[in-house]
Amino acid sequence: MNIGFIPIDNRPVCYTLVKNITEIDDSINLFIPPRKLLGDLTKYADTAKIFEWIKTLPKLDAFIISLDTIAYGGLIPSRRCPDTFEEIKSRILKFKEILKQKEAKIYAFSSIMRISNNNINEEEKKYWAEFGKKIFEYSFEYCKTGTASADLIPEEILEDYLATRKRNFEINKIYLEWQKEGFFDTLIFSKDDCAEYGFNVQEAQKLEELGGFTKTGADEIPLTLLARAIPSELKIAPVFLEPDSKNLISNYEDVSIENSVKGQLELAKCEVTDEKNADILLYVNNFAERQGEIVMKIPTEPFQGTWNTPEKPYMIADVRFANGGDNNLVKQILEKPVDENFFGYSAWNTSANTLGSLICAAKIKFAAKKYNHNAFLKLQMTRLIDDWAYQANCRQKLLKPDTEEIKNLIEPYKLQVQNFLKTSYNMNYKYPWNRLFEVEIEFI
Repeated sequence: MNIGFIPIDNRPVCYTLVKNITEIDDSINLFIPPRKLLGDLTKYADTAKIFEWIKTLPKLDAFIISLDTIAYGGLIPSRRCPDTFEEIKSRILKFKEILKQKEAKIYAFSSIMRISNNNINEEEKKYWAEFGKKIFEYSFEYCKTGTASADLIPEEILEDYLATRKRNFEINKIYLEWQKEGFFDTLIFSKDDCAEYGFNVQEAQKLEELGGFTKTGADEIPLTLLARAIPSELKIAPVFLEPDSKNLISNYEDVSIENSVKGQLELAKCEVTDEKNADILLYVNNFAERQGEIVMKIPTEPFQGTWNTPEKPYMIADVRFANGGDNNLVKQILEKPVDENFFGYSAWNTSANTLGSLICAAKIKFAAKKYNHNAFLKLQMTRLIDDWAYQANCRQKLLKPDTEEIKNLIEPYKLQVQNFLKTSYNMNYKYPWNRLFEVEIEFI
């Protein structure tokens, strides 16, 4: 199967993760742009060279596309890009003509511009450092009540922000027209970092009224679309470790964890079923009162039960904490070596991130025509080291990115994971965006 894939940007979870997952099946040929052509924290994607790269591709069965990369240069540039509506429209129309010639099924998504509730401008325009929280509060109150005071926000800043939102919303409406023409097999509008009210929530509602499909999440959606493109029937039964709390809502999301799970499964074209009829059990380590977050120092009760290895094929979505595994659960999981029923673990960032990536890998493993067990073990090594060892433990001991210190800190955790997976690897660690938020694991 030939699959084209244009990521959101060049982060490991957006670029190398899809390669790690597709390598589980040697019958999948993945075509992905050279990493240097994609955007990062400050650089925009080179769309002209990406267009030339597309022209060189062989016949594809499916093409998974982050439309933000094409329109704005990436997900983060979608909030910063200075180009006018007409300039962006011209670019995406050219892209459409190039894609028409490829005759592939197109699975695409475009983001609804987020509104982060803080004064951190690392991924926003410069003025977010002073006015980000005020803009969020204005957006929240205006959309909740129909009126709000903007006295604390300079007029030119609010005008710029609202103009950027309007431009992106109008671009999304163009994609919606393409969908109605039958251009896309699947088109998703992603809701990133949602609150109960806000301009982004209003825009999602308007797109839905116009016939669009919106989905909470962002970085994992290309992987969920990849799973959707895999032609395989798969029955999955969610099993919540806190069944009485599955109606609670995760951080950065606007739907219950139960609906988040169902939404991810349905978008991945998996059938939701009961435990008796399932091909794979999806264990969800959900939270009892509220989702915790180790880095942000939001506490929650860790897993208090006893983990018994299932006798059926299973995978584990560890979402009790956002952005990091639950030590109480993982330590129990690692007590017994892995068996053939294990289909994966993930605790990557948000609940949607965790679920989308986990389900994608499990579906590719289940449907693999040429299964590569070593690739699957490498993927699990990466997830356990990144999501559990690094995010839940080692990251808290670092003041800044340090490739040597992190190697020493991770080593005892690495030994536990290797014993669990019954394999060993030599690895290095990098900080591709020079920040603690993400680490890249490199096999050597």
